[in-house]
Amino acid sequence: MPELADVVVWSIPMRVRFRGITVREGLLLRGEAGWGEWSPFLEYDSTEALPWLRCALEAAAGDWPEPVRDRVPVNVTVPVVSPEDAHALVSRSGCRTAKVKVADPGARLADDQARLEAVRDALGPQGRIRVDANGAWDIDEAVSSIAVLDRAAGGLEYVEQPCAAVEDLVVVRRRTSVRIAADESIRRVEDPYRVRDLEAADVAVLKVQPLGGVRACLRIAEEIGLPVVVSSALETSVGLAAGVALAAALPELDLACGLATSGMLADDLVDEPLVPVDGHLPVRVPAVSRTRLGRAAAAADREAHWRARLLDVQDQSS
Repeated sequence: MPELADVVVWSIPMRVRFRGITVREGLLLRGEAGWGEWSPFLEYDSTEALPWLRCALEAAAGDWPEPVRDRVPVNVTVPVVSPEDAHALVSRSGCRTAKVKVADPGARLADDQARLEAVRDALGPQGRIRVDANGAWDIDEAVSSIAVLDRAAGGLEYVEQPCAAVEDLVVVRRRTSVRIAADESIRRVEDPYRVRDLEAADVAVLKVQPLGGVRACLRIAEEIGLPVVVSSALETSVGLAAGVALAAALPELDLACGLATSGMLADDLVDEPLVPVDGHLPVRVPAVSRTRLGRAAAAADREAHWRARLLDVQDQSS
């Protein structure tokens, strides 16, 4: 484990509220090979935050496999915004695939429908649209909502985590023709392979921090036997580089990845952020900027919080 002298705590506002978050926080750990990002969400306890730390330490040690491609296809992520804003976001992204957040607490299905129609208009008929419900629906809500959203989108590529329980995904998958992707049912459960064993999904969404790093995710990808989408956990470009390293090392990568999220933060910790060009991210490790680190330095109380949290997770691992 690194000494606390090798830790920098940062805090960066979000451009748009996403996943209930308006400010993203975390810390960087410096190791022999460079920096790794540790940014588990605030509600996660020490046990759930431990794999995130393993990912950061792997990055800091430079222990990533060799890439098999030099760029990674990515989707544009559309938060819960107006149809007009959704259209503009997709139009300027340069991406041919869009992931649209739906089923936000308090939002109406009609609002999601309108957002999807705007996204389809921006992408054109050949673009791909996927939606993410973050486990918000029960089985019947999922089946009926998927039908409505599939029509609004002019065809969905897949629906990510329509229900929270993996057993419910099994039922929904049998009752709809739209493919089902599993995210939380892989990264927030004790056994990520139940999705495979129960035939609950058609696509596996892998997030490198929550699952313990690039090499851990490669093992899951090999053993789960499903097409893989690598997605972010709202990291800075330092953390996104680990996701890019995973996507670059996968033997097969047929689906766009959800890694084009650095623009959702109002700032970054590198001078050359990982941003998509023609719908792809380059496979590279961006250099951390001391100037930007200083600009994003967390307030004293938040720094104390994150340093204490790191100690708790270190104790958990010992």
